[in-house]
Amino acid sequence: MKKEVKDCFESAIKDEKKGKKHKGLLIAMPDNKKAEDYLNKAKKNLEFCDLCEEKGFDYKIPEEWFYTLYYCALAILSKFGIESRSQRCTASFLRYVKDNGLIEYDGEFIDRITVYKEKEEMSDVDEREKARYGSSIKSREVENKYEYMTNICKKAISQCEDIVFSDKEFKLPKELFK
Repeated sequence: MKKEVKDCFESAIKDEKKGKKHKGLLIAMPDNKKAEDYLNKAKKNLEFCDLCEEKGFDYKIPEEWFYTLYYCALAILSKFGIESRSQRCTASFLRYVKDNGLIEYDGEFIDRITVYKEKEEMSDVDEREKARYGSSIKSREVENKYEYMTNICKKAISQCEDIVFSDKEFKLPKELFK
């Protein structure tokens, strides 16, 4: 995991030096305001799920669940002073800091935003794409797991709030830059 996260930082630096938009992680200043803004966006996104359900736009809901979790992830990265332009790198960084005891955040939330390369490994990324690019508008599957996923998102928001509103200083692990 450490190598993967280091690669995310290194590739972003290389891209930036070449004048390209990076697809990795860059060090920025920790930004509490941005973290709070992402957290608020996650909350609004979850409210949007209720509107979609009410109006029968089931195909939008898996995407909104995913982005609710992803905005929580970006809020946490903002606390560390990390800019991300990669879902894969975002999930890898979160996994690394969680596994190293730097944050208390449920691994399920990280698993759900993880982009897997192997076909048999599925996450909410795949659910989002299936719903977005499929032809169906209504979905029995979305209806059946609506309450469960809403609760998952609420738990992620709650744990993210604990991190975002913490007085703890979140420092980047130095071993990611050696």
